[in-house]
Amino acid sequence: MCANRTQPVLAAVGVVLSCLLFCSVSGQAQEPPPPLPGGQLQIIDPGDQGPGVCPLKHTDVAADIVGFIARTTVKQVFYNPSERKIEAVYVFPLPQDAAVDDMVMTVGERRIIGQIKQREEAREIYEAAKAAGHVASLLDQERPNIFTQSVANIEPGVEVAIEISYTETLKYEDGVFEWVFPMVVGPRYIPGGGSAPGPMHKGHATPQVPDAHKITPPVTPKGTRAGHDISLTVHIDAGMPLFELESKLHDVVVDTHSASAASVTLKNQAEIPNKDFILRYRLATEEIGDAFLVHGDQRGKFFTLVLQPPRRVVPAQLVPRELIFVLDTSGSMSGFPIDKAKEVMAQAIDAMQPADTFNLITFAGDTRVLWDEPRPNTDANRAAAQAFLAERQGGGGTEMMKAINAALHVPNPDLNRIRVVCFMTDGFVGNDFALIAAVKKNAGTTRVFSFGIGNSVNRFLLDGMAHVGRGEVEYVTLASQADAAVEHFHERILAPVLTDIEIDWGTLPVDDVYPQCIPDLFSAKPVLVHGRLTGAAAGTITLRGNTGAGPFEEQIEVSLAEAPPDHDALASLWARAKVKHLMNQDLEGLQSGEFPGDLKSQITDLGLRFRLMTQFTSFVAVEEMTVTAGGEAVKVEVPVEMPDGVSYEGVFGPAGGPMQVAGRLRALGYVNTSMGGMMGGGGRMAGKAPMTVRARAERRAAPSEAEGDGVADIRPASPRDKLAEVLRDLAAKVEKDGKDGNLTIGKLRVLDYRVDVMIFLRTTSAETLARLAELGFVQTGESKAVMLLIGTIDVRKLEELTRMEAVIRVRPVQG
Repeated sequence: MCANRTQPVLAAVGVVLSCLLFCSVSGQAQEPPPPLPGGQLQIIDPGDQGPGVCPLKHTDVAADIVGFIARTTVKQVFYNPSERKIEAVYVFPLPQDAAVDDMVMTVGERRIIGQIKQREEAREIYEAAKAAGHVASLLDQERPNIFTQSVANIEPGVEVAIEISYTETLKYEDGVFEWVFPMVVGPRYIPGGGSAPGPMHKGHATPQVPDAHKITPPVTPKGTRAGHDISLTVHIDAGMPLFELESKLHDVVVDTHSASAASVTLKNQAEIPNKDFILRYRLATEEIGDAFLVHGDQRGKFFTLVLQPPRRVVPAQLVPRELIFVLDTSGSMSGFPIDKAKEVMAQAIDAMQPADTFNLITFAGDTRVLWDEPRPNTDANRAAAQAFLAERQGGGGTEMMKAINAALHVPNPDLNRIRVVCFMTDGFVGNDFALIAAVKKNAGTTRVFSFGIGNSVNRFLLDGMAHVGRGEVEYVTLASQADAAVEHFHERILAPVLTDIEIDWGTLPVDDVYPQCIPDLFSAKPVLVHGRLTGAAAGTITLRGNTGAGPFEEQIEVSLAEAPPDHDALASLWARAKVKHLMNQDLEGLQSGEFPGDLKSQITDLGLRFRLMTQFTSFVAVEEMTVTAGGEAVKVEVPVEMPDGVSYEGVFGPAGGPMQVAGRLRALGYVNTSMGGMMGGGGRMAGKAPMTVRARAERRAAPSEAEGDGVADIRPASPRDKLAEVLRDLAAKVEKDGKDGNLTIGKLRVLDYRVDVMIFLRTTSAETLARLAELGFVQTGESKAVMLLIGTIDVRKLEELTRMEAVIRVRPVQG
């Protein structure tokens, strides 16, 4: 956001330091714990005041499950062990359908309840509080499953805790309940050349993904730890006896309170957060029954309807199918993930029906199609397909859009066959909104099924593709048995449980019901609907659809007392369902940042009225009673773990290797005791003193929110390279597309030919300052941590500015 011309620009631009270490979190926070075997990676504090560690100390997760509904609280504890004040920024995942409806910040003995605000207003409140020296926190949603927590002005030795609360409905399928908590944001491929080039980098904005820097947190280098860990406890009150309770990827301790109640706790309460926590259990019966839950408050009366599906009926005559298998062979799938995907696909090919036809498509940087058109299911064709599949290896980018177009664009479909496209991928891409939109636009009569392959996949993308493609999703962990997943897939497409579903509400006074179009059921899971009531809840609901045996109809009588039991989560669940419906109206607009204003207003209003996180509403909390000391805060981006089973070299290429990582750490002034042989005695650069923040600033480009990467470490090759991409040729753009010297490009604004910039310098000598004045640069702020000046300059002088030897980089000041 451009500064007001009459007000100075706040000099709140800190040095971006991404920090790492091997550590445990036992003991007092005031004394950094000893390193675990394998090495310790630390940052060097400003002024050589000693090493500091990452500010996210620990995450604690507590979930309460009652029947179908879970309420989860995530507590993030930030601690500043350094000698100066910091701002911590952490990008983390939550379930994609979670209704996030509360945030509380605790500083010392004070608990500050977060306020829900329009996203831009929340940012303004946070930035103003940060500039004034107050402790403040800001929670933004970048995707339905990716969030950013920022905590400003954490003083040395001080701990700040952030509690985030959300509610959700559990997944139930074929008699099994499932609760999932994602622990890490996997590395996203950014189409258009914006992917992170290596560990400790962030992605760069491209036309396809303009917010790439917000969804690509820095990843710890190979052989290091991010320094934060996680504990987790789930309390279950099922209402009937529990059976077969299991955690798919973590060791747990189960404490049984009664036949129907239990607590599940991570056995290791300092677990590395690098894979999803997946909890599954059965009840005494697979008949879940019908339920009509109601909640009323000053905002209205809300309901959730749960309907038991019929049993699966296999039709007497099967319709022949055309099956298209699409395999992700990109770098993030390299190694274990692609081996698992190939295993699943190979078995799926062998399990086809005799009358089926099929084809194979693979995609990475480009797309390969086995045959020009689908071929019959013969021994020879299956053998050719298996040979083609066996040759595939992981490597390259994730150009998934090309694969979607190849799989779904069918000029002359065979109308006598049911067409099914099956995608097998981890979903690690940044243009997920656009991909879901492409499936929705091009699926037609094709059914789209998705297989999530891995231990930390992008469930928002995979669920979304299957939903808009009127199919289903299956998740296969690296430890899963392929045959079970294949059997499930073929069972689903052989005989759906219920299709063409309609609900007749009769005289029941319902309104604003979501989903408006109920998806077909391919397995035994309930019909789940959220809505509002405008009167007394009494009447008959009729469920209609088609099974393998023909038309199906069931009636449910509803009669509730005037004062129904309190289910306060239902209001949040309804609002979240409506937000999802509105977002799906223009997914391409969400991706490009050009979402229609009327839809944005509706979503914003829902977020404000229901205290709900959305793409356009954020939580903000400010401790206004005290003002912190120590001047400007250093910005610290919390790095994340590489997801379990994902290859560094597959994602980053040679940049993920140990020699390249060592060089990168040297350039950033980090210390890693696990790389002592590479980096000299004690893990430091042999014969060289550790760099201070100021010294490092002279070696590398400083960050910009627009481009996101705060860790580029090479000197620009030419004066033009000193300019951020958005500033290049800006004068010509203003002359061509502007009016009277005014032009807006995204968040960049040019007013009367002048633009707000940050100039990173090698020296602030009198000569340098005099030359800047000659160019018409008007200073409005500065950073004491690095040689950084903030101010305005005529866009027609940018080229001359870059010719100054003292200038390292020039970045825009943007909101």
